[in-house]
Amino acid sequence: MAECVLSYYLQHVNNQDIKIVVEKALHLSEKIVKNIKEIFIQENFPLPIGFTDEDVNLGAPRLFSDEFYLHYLKYTSKAGMSIYSIAIPLMTRKDIRDFFIDTFNLTVDLINEVNDLLMVKGFNMKPPQIPTPEKVDFINKQDYLSGFFGDNRPPHALEIAHLYDNIENNVTSKGLLIGFSQVAKTNKVQKYFLRGKELTNKHIKACSQQLNKDNLPSPPLLDDQISTSTFSPFSDKLMLWHKIDMFSMKIRSYANASSLNGRRDIGAMYARLLANNALYVEDGANIMIEHGWMEQPPGATDRTGIAKRKG
Repeated sequence: MAECVLSYYLQHVNNQDIKIVVEKALHLSEKIVKNIKEIFIQENFPLPIGFTDEDVNLGAPRLFSDEFYLHYLKYTSKAGMSIYSIAIPLMTRKDIRDFFIDTFNLTVDLINEVNDLLMVKGFNMKPPQIPTPEKVDFINKQDYLSGFFGDNRPPHALEIAHLYDNIENNVTSKGLLIGFSQVAKTNKVQKYFLRGKELTNKHIKACSQQLNKDNLPSPPLLDDQISTSTFSPFSDKLMLWHKIDMFSMKIRSYANASSLNGRRDIGAMYARLLANNALYVEDGANIMIEHGWMEQPPGATDRTGIAKRKG
């Protein structure tokens, strides 16, 4: 999927610095696919079909700006790092573990370049600042964990960091949804993207309110970085899978933020956002299945099914 998307981005990029970073991301994606294919072939494992040249039209007009490419790479790199870091301790085969370690390190290098370029280009809003504590202190009242009624304490550093990060992720996700909804060919897929755009907008507002009521800034929207083109560069299959993937990553991000949260109202908000996203992902998967686009992942042997067939 990344190969298709990044190959299209490279057809419409004016800034040479941004082009170099997009090229690096494409080369990394190609390397990942190549390495996984080699492992599968070695093990006589069937190769997933995934996406092909039929799923991308490199001649389609520009849909996203150069600036959007950087925000996109930041978000997808964070998602990749999340997957790779969890995979590393789960792997028992050294060659596969080494593959994930190498992929993780290369993705770290990529996101460092992206972040540096966002700063140099002035595309990054300065994140919320908090004062340096005068001394080490201890919590002496249990109302520190409250949040539903009365005066709430200001959010602590990790709560702020994850609120800001989740807004940033959703801002990028909303930009993609705007573009995808403009170019989708299938009515049901287009409606799915429009629903996702409204859902994402609500999530941005919910997290932003938690920051704004304590006079902390939230990231700006990227809606203006999407062109007015209605000519699709991608198949509906690719765009639908892309959004299912991104919303799945947001479930992971919300859960991580919730685990580091200490206020009941923020915890309840994340629980609601998690449920919203889980339902949205399920509905997207049903559309994929309905169109015959969903490849079945390998699973455990159905012993009950075998026994019934024998009987």
